[in-house]
Amino acid sequence: MRNLLEFLARHNHWLLFVALEVVSAVLLFRYNTYQGSVWVSTANAVAGKVYEWNSAVESYFSLTSINEDLARRNFYLERQVSQLSMLYGELTGDTSAAKRMGLQLLSQYSVIPAKVVDNTLDRPYNLMTIDRGRLDGVKPDMGVACGSGVVGIVYLVADRYSVVMPVLNLKSRISCTIRRRGHVGYLAWYGGDPTVAYVEDIPRHARFRRGDWVETSGYSSIFPAGLTVGKILQVYNSRDGLSYRLKVQLSTDFGNLRDVLVVSDSTLAERASLLNAARDSLRISVK
Repeated sequence: MRNLLEFLARHNHWLLFVALEVVSAVLLFRYNTYQGSVWVSTANAVAGKVYEWNSAVESYFSLTSINEDLARRNFYLERQVSQLSMLYGELTGDTSAAKRMGLQLLSQYSVIPAKVVDNTLDRPYNLMTIDRGRLDGVKPDMGVACGSGVVGIVYLVADRYSVVMPVLNLKSRISCTIRRRGHVGYLAWYGGDPTVAYVEDIPRHARFRRGDWVETSGYSSIFPAGLTVGKILQVYNSRDGLSYRLKVQLSTDFGNLRDVLVVSDSTLAERASLLNAARDSLRISVK
């Protein structure tokens, strides 16, 4: 204690100088509009740079796990493609047809890589912002996916950013089917747990079991068929008792989502134009 007092007594002029400097700075930035705005702008710029560095460091250290996950998924997908090609070749005798049909199906789709810059999980109407927009070729109603499955649908588009309506939104509805079963329903989320959603309107005659996988049906122009949605956890009756309701463990981890792909379908405009023409024709015939 005596050493501390001696230190303070020996350096009291320096301590007084520092205290006066702090008081002067506070008075300057607090009671002068221009200096205060400069301080706020500088502080925000410094904080933004720090957050950017922090995000870059986190992204770097997460690359190992991301690459491992991608390697595993590529391995399983390659095995599935190989097995399906072999099975198709055994059934038809044409070993090249499966490859031709797969290439033809995928040729109408292109993907736009993007990063998630803002995301919410705890609201009824969650929204997500990605760093790609109109200048990058993104348009409303395009599908958004990631390495593990479906993410959502593009809702609003600006020049350099887009807002996505994810699966975790009360207004989200995505057509899906039970893998290898062929029964079609729609995916909906009702709030609460961000890892669970429900598939509605599965017909009563459907045959499936817990643990089966749910994937996109391909019946809409937003997603191609076969994108993973999740795994069936529980089976319930619908409210009217006419169909099944499936509780699904979502395959996408929305709490740890960074890299996504915007799925672009080159035939979307043609199909939309054809559908609108059919609707107009029906209106004219009714009149």
